[in-house]
Amino acid sequence: MSNETKKSHSEKYAEAKQRHLDSKKALAQFAATKDFPLDHFQIDACKSLESGVSVLVAAPTGSGKTIVGEFAIFLAQNSGLKAFYTTPIKALSNQKFHELQDTYGIEKVGLLTGDISINGDADIVVMTTEVLRNMLYVKSSTLNRLGHVVMDEVHYLADRSRGAVWEEVMLHLPESVQITALSATVSNVEEFGAWLTSIRGETSVILEEHRPVPLWQYVAADNEIHDLYINEIGSKVNPTLINLYRDDLRQLKGVRGRQRYSRHTPQRERLINKMQKQNLLPAIWFIFSRKGCEAAVEQCVRGHMRLTSPEEQTHIRNTVLERTKDLPSEDLAALEFGNWLDALERGIASHHAGLIPRFKEIVEELFQQSYIKVVFATETLALGINMPAKSVVIEKLTKWNGETHVALSAGEYTQLTGRAGRRGIDDEGNSLVLWHENFDPVLLGGLASTRTYPLKSSFRPGYNMAVNVIGVLGYDRTKNLINESFAQFQADKNSASLLTSIRKNQEALSGYLDAMQCHLGDFLGYSQIRDAIANLEKGGSKSRRLNILNDNESTLASLHIGDVLLSQQGRRSGPLVVIDKFETSDGSPRIVVMNLHKEVRKLGAMDFKEEIEELGRIRLPSNFHSRSNKSKVELLSSLKKVNISNKSARKVNKREQDLEIQIQTLRIEMRQHPCHGCSDREEHARWSERYLKLTRETGKIEEQISHRTGVIAKEFAQVCEILLDLGYLEGVVPEIAVTTSGKVLKGIHAESSLLIAQSLKKEFLSGLNSAELAAAVSLFVYESRRDESDNQRIRSSKVEECFYKISKEYQELFTLENSKKINTLMKPDPGFANIIYAWATGNNLLQVLRRTDISAGDFVRTTRRIIDVLEQIVHVAEGDLKKTANESITLLRRGIVSASELED
Repeated sequence: MSNETKKSHSEKYAEAKQRHLDSKKALAQFAATKDFPLDHFQIDACKSLESGVSVLVAAPTGSGKTIVGEFAIFLAQNSGLKAFYTTPIKALSNQKFHELQDTYGIEKVGLLTGDISINGDADIVVMTTEVLRNMLYVKSSTLNRLGHVVMDEVHYLADRSRGAVWEEVMLHLPESVQITALSATVSNVEEFGAWLTSIRGETSVILEEHRPVPLWQYVAADNEIHDLYINEIGSKVNPTLINLYRDDLRQLKGVRGRQRYSRHTPQRERLINKMQKQNLLPAIWFIFSRKGCEAAVEQCVRGHMRLTSPEEQTHIRNTVLERTKDLPSEDLAALEFGNWLDALERGIASHHAGLIPRFKEIVEELFQQSYIKVVFATETLALGINMPAKSVVIEKLTKWNGETHVALSAGEYTQLTGRAGRRGIDDEGNSLVLWHENFDPVLLGGLASTRTYPLKSSFRPGYNMAVNVIGVLGYDRTKNLINESFAQFQADKNSASLLTSIRKNQEALSGYLDAMQCHLGDFLGYSQIRDAIANLEKGGSKSRRLNILNDNESTLASLHIGDVLLSQQGRRSGPLVVIDKFETSDGSPRIVVMNLHKEVRKLGAMDFKEEIEELGRIRLPSNFHSRSNKSKVELLSSLKKVNISNKSARKVNKREQDLEIQIQTLRIEMRQHPCHGCSDREEHARWSERYLKLTRETGKIEEQISHRTGVIAKEFAQVCEILLDLGYLEGVVPEIAVTTSGKVLKGIHAESSLLIAQSLKKEFLSGLNSAELAAAVSLFVYESRRDESDNQRIRSSKVEECFYKISKEYQELFTLENSKKINTLMKPDPGFANIIYAWATGNNLLQVLRRTDISAGDFVRTTRRIIDVLEQIVHVAEGDLKKTANESITLLRRGIVSASELED
């Protein structure tokens, strides 16, 4: 045990007080190091840090909130303490690492990103949030003397796949550590700050909504640039744009089928030339498609566009050649390096996840220096990386989310346009939206002026988290910790407003009850009989159907994967098969269904406008994947075999007979009731109808509360049940402990941690050579972007056999999770196995990528993830498997993969 953990709370308090006195003049010293005056919000945040409390700073992109993080590091340095600077992505970690090195010197700054470890014991360490989470789990000695943690881009905790890490870190950090949380502007910053105060102690919330560089909103149409608003406060949309919209409606009137392009859509090359003439470059041009970005670059090159001077072209060429001289020539040939360099020399580039890290880094560097004039980018560029522009162009207000085209949210729009306007360089920033089909300027006006972007937790307890935290805290304390999560905090807050509604309803019910009193007897009982008759007569044969109406979430939650439902409403009319289940952040159940047209939809209780019938259950095909056309065709074959008409007819006849008997019995009971003869019966009935209606509404609210109360702890309990069933935990709740197998699971931090642990336990990966092991590990980390994996057969018979075993294990785990009403597993995907096998057996990049649609950037990134899992296996495995995993890493870490380690 370290001396740090032996100290009493009073000793820690005394030390903290002394540190505060020592650093009393720190803000003045820090401000003196800057060649610009600090803004008011920066000063307020820094004063809070200097007083010894944590801070949450929410401010627009480019406003300078990272200054507060830098001051936290400055405080730590003055106090002889360590400071960690955490980021959501490696690229941002690398950028901040170099910035801090420039300030404090190479020897004082370290970098830890999982792949890279540089000077990890330094007093200032930049790291990804996952690295800090893992340190906390293993109680790393690196945490000794830790005084400050800066959490940059903390709004990333809303990310569905990785956001939970932020909450885990905040919950586990020692009380003595001050947190500096830096967030984009969110509308519920006070709520987030209240949660931080509840778990960390006093936390100052600093909200800054003013942009240091004003942003002007424009629309590009007919190769002209129009103001979006005609007044400065942004409340009145330009009438010229409204007239263009009406013209579009006239032109498209009577057009059937697919919508054609608007004639007002500007030409890309002409608009760029106009922007250059009006001094609106450099610009980031957002296109929500990798192929779209590359096609835009090619179009500009084909049009002989050149935005750079001869001197700028020379600088670009020299910079690129210097930065790529260590890359193998055959890899550069595979990357079409000559074409890429030609576009860069013209001042044009793309930026997306399909590029290798080195290329992205060069584009960022040249753009920041204003040598690149236009970057066509996907939305990934909007996160974190310091790459502001004079202008931002958004090509369309919709994007593909993996299943359908969806409209940009106000938060996404603000995040994208926040890049416009370089502080200290530009007097103003410019946002341009291109006119496109179905463009509505009024909708854009509302989107651009909206200031509501709530931050919602994505926290969910996982298997790796459970064994790690239980191993340290035990079951009860872990459960209590989970109840303190932001996810539960938000659920409880929603429940509080619902409880208020229940109290108001109960007061009204009491009044209704008094108004319906009858001197002849129990009028409430009488009204319930009348209500039952009315429901049976109105429902008819619908009484045999599932009641998912009126937000009846428990009925929806009771469905299972494979259930076949018969819907009669609109486009969803016909049979639907349930292919997946999940819960939203507030615990509301959702189902994913497929119909006879192979359309896949996510549905909640409120999506059902009519009751539906449950026809039975069918078995989903082995290794079913909703994005796979092959899987859908197999499932469709089974769905078509369900005999809907005959089965329904048999049920109708029997149930209609039963229904008539029930109605007649109730009518007799109603006529015999004393209140039936009351002269004021209908007056009482009006109050009773209100009473019963409000009672039903109150019941729905109570049901919502039951779903939300302790929803995260309930899911944690289900996770622990599965771990007990599988032998990763042992004992009886709450007296449970981590087993030997559980200690292996503790070291597996990948998304598919449980499936990997099961594969290790059952020795699925044993007996493979190093190349085969790399291919097998790819099954756990790769996720196809399309159906390419359906048409591939794994070339190695041993890996094919391994895939069969892992897939069977996945199905068993999937069934087990389904029985516990949770869904966390990622399906094993063979789409990368042949590619990584070819790389591991010595093929060059051109040979590896020749027969695949996978980009070089995806190849590098996925290979790095495979290496990451292999390194985890090295730490938990023994004997031959440990040795083979090390050999596999050596085979993969070469050429472009090795060169990308510092940038990925």
